[in-house]
Amino acid sequence: MFEIFLNVLGVVFLWLAVEYCLRNETAQSLEDASLTPFADDPEVARRVELATGKTVKAVAPEVAKPGWGNVDM
Repeated sequence: MFEIFLNVLGVVFLWLAVEYCLRNETAQSLEDASLTPFADDPEVARRVELATGKTVKAVAPEVAKPGWGNVDM
């Protein structure tokens, strides 16, 4: 019985923590955050826009500066 109480208490604590963290977020900011993984690849951003109808604020991929090489680690 005590274990069930602790499990319920843990779920309630998790729910309250998530609610507290998201208290100042708007629907628009959450939607923008869900589209962020697609923002660095313009081609993928276009495909997501076509599939969902939502606008992805895409950025151009970073280009190496002259004299600077891309180092793979």
